[in-house]
Amino acid sequence: MAKDYSDWHNRKTSIDNTALERVFFHEREVWWCAIGLNVGFEQDGKGEEFVRPVVVFKKFNKEVFWAIPLTTRNKTGRYYVPIDLGDGVERSAIISQLRLIDAKRLKDKFNVVKEADFAEIEKAVIALCR
Repeated sequence: MAKDYSDWHNRKTSIDNTALERVFFHEREVWWCAIGLNVGFEQDGKGEEFVRPVVVFKKFNKEVFWAIPLTTRNKTGRYYVPIDLGDGVERSAIISQLRLIDAKRLKDKFNVVKEADFAEIEKAVIALCR
C-alpha cells in the first residue's frame, strides 16, 4: 500500500516550529511520541498525530534520547522484549527499532517501565550489538 507522506510532512513541520518548551523526561518512562510515517518496515506512528508509545532508553541531554518503540502485537525473538506496564495490555519493546529522537516529538507521558523489565531491555540492546 502506498503511503501519503504529505500529512506527516505538515505535522513534522508543525512540531519543529511550535515546540518552544521541551518536556522533562527520564529513562524508563513511556511516552506517546510523534515518530511519523516512515519508510519500509520502520515503525510508523498512528492517528492524526502519527504517535506511538516509546520507552526512553538512554537520555543524552534535555533535547535528545534513544527511544525504543512499543507494540501490542504478540512478537517473540531476540529483537522483542515483553514488558508489563500494569494495565493488562501485552506489549513488547522492539529492540531493533532503537533510534535517536528529539524531545520535541514527545506528546504525553503515560507510564514507567518496571526496573526488572528495563534491565531485560538493556540486556537485549547489548546482545544486539554483539
